[in-house]
Amino acid sequence: MRLTAFWRWWVAGTTSQLGSAVGTLALPLTALTVLHASAFEMGLITAASYLAYLLISLPAGVIVQRLPLRGMQVALDLVRALAIASVPLAWWFDMLTVAQLIAVALVVSFANVLFDVANQTFLPEIVPAAQLQARNSLTSGTHAATSLGGPSLGGLAVQLLGAVPTLFVDAVSYLLSATLLRTLPARRVQRPAERPPMTTMIREGWHFVIRHPIIRPAMWDATATNFVNGGMLALFPFYLVRELHAPPLMVGLLIAADGLGALIGAALTTRFTDRFGTARGLIIAASVGVAGALIIPLGTGTAAFVAFAVGNLIFASSNVVLSVTTRTYRMLASPPELLSRVIATVKFVSWGAIPVGGLLAGVLAGPLGARTTLLIFGALTVLSPIIYLSTPIRRLRDLPLDPTPTPTEARV
Repeated sequence: MRLTAFWRWWVAGTTSQLGSAVGTLALPLTALTVLHASAFEMGLITAASYLAYLLISLPAGVIVQRLPLRGMQVALDLVRALAIASVPLAWWFDMLTVAQLIAVALVVSFANVLFDVANQTFLPEIVPAAQLQARNSLTSGTHAATSLGGPSLGGLAVQLLGAVPTLFVDAVSYLLSATLLRTLPARRVQRPAERPPMTTMIREGWHFVIRHPIIRPAMWDATATNFVNGGMLALFPFYLVRELHAPPLMVGLLIAADGLGALIGAALTTRFTDRFGTARGLIIAASVGVAGALIIPLGTGTAAFVAFAVGNLIFASSNVVLSVTTRTYRMLASPPELLSRVIATVKFVSWGAIPVGGLLAGVLAGPLGARTTLLIFGALTVLSPIIYLSTPIRRLRDLPLDPTPTPTEARV
């Protein structure tokens, strides 16, 4: 029964992720090729796509804990479908503007925050603790596969149909996901006799994360990495289209390198951390990611395309190792009653850096150019290994579930 629930949950997620991967390419290409957006406007669209993580991530943990998961996830899928579908409808009536794209990105981002927290909270309920690492690797691998195939399919669809009609694929994927999620068993929400105020519950999750010697630095590392990711998300389409003059199909193929790297990272994470340890694995992966980020904007002509693909692949692989390892650790180390709030706290801080990075990248790319800005952001990834090396994690082989590890737990 649990496996059945997991696989239905997985198919629903895979369907919407594939559509989102297509939409993630089609939306910026709509801004660039249909509305001729500037670098700053691309930064605004990226910022809007992740701004909700700054605004509602903390209360999202409490909201998810109080509401039925299934009903909320179905409703959020429907909201996202309607928002995305509004773009081709407005285009059809010659009313589409950059402001609408920003508004759509903002609505989808609010739905994404609540949906993601609910989705991660739901997983430990249907998967035994011993299988969490493998299931997290599978979901990361699936996300990587959709990130690999989605942009490629999106680039081909944009080449054949145009950027705006391709967005219907994303809208339909959310409708299919809602249909599948509707078949999952509903979680009964326990209604305590006395319900603590939302601020009290948020504070409990925040204090747990901030006081935890492993989850806290992992969150700061994710924040530094996501700040760079925000800049990359804003500038990749702009860099490829405006500076390297790549056609839509080539843009899709090059951005799909991120999916290939994520797929490799997801496939190797468990074996990698078994071989080197979860703590050492974080430091190694963070260090490798620095090299990948610096390679991305190098070269000219064909060499620039190769550098972009190779650097993107390396950087994505390292990010997935970091993400799977720390996400699994949070699920195991957090008390069940705090898990949704721990997830929300980490997302508030780490994913909240994405819109800031995207907006700053859009501002800098105007006077400096996309290539120089990407080099600056690539250099900032050095903060990732520095964060881990400045904590007791550097003396450990594996991350301990005991929140107060002692030096005797270190293994050389």
